[in-house]
Amino acid sequence: MSLIVASRFTTFNDAEAAIGRLHNSGFVDDDVSLFYVNPGGEHARFPVGGDRFGDPQSRWASLGAGAGAGVGALAGVVIAIVLSLLFLRSLLVLAVAAGVGAYVGTLAGALLETRGGGRGKRPDISHDPDGTPRGRESGVLVAVHVSAETQREAADVLDAAGGVEVERAHGRWQQGKWADFDPTRTVEPMHSAPR
Repeated sequence: MSLIVASRFTTFNDAEAAIGRLHNSGFVDDDVSLFYVNPGGEHARFPVGGDRFGDPQSRWASLGAGAGAGVGALAGVVIAIVLSLLFLRSLLVLAVAAGVGAYVGTLAGALLETRGGGRGKRPDISHDPDGTPRGRESGVLVAVHVSAETQREAADVLDAAGGVEVERAHGRWQQGKWADFDPTRTVEPMHSAPR
């Protein structure tokens, strides 16, 4: 396994400027690679597409839909009773209002749970709702094949060039490219590397 230091850039121009700085620091073309990382969920890991069997944020949507249906139906019945007492005296109005309330409540409850709002806190963007750490963000990635002695220098150059999330990884480096790159793997920040 090879030692690799990588960093994400917003544009190809910024990434190419970083590569120029790496060349000025003595890194050769065969040890530097540039490629684009797609946004999460767009890596086609399964035959039907996507990175996972199911969206982790939809885990509690059915419970939210059920709770929303109950609350919505109750609100619909209350509104229908008020309307029936004031204007119309019909059981049909009561049934329709309960149905519409349940439908709207189901939608609202499911949406609230898929956004993480049902647990009373904002979603954590560093971890998925099921607690697993997120992989890399999308962007242009510059990867550098380094040794234990040159990893800090490569990280410093990438950081000075404006790289975001300078990371360290172990992988297969073949023909000037990171051959076994996995976009869904969790990033190991460079600050945890030994100086």
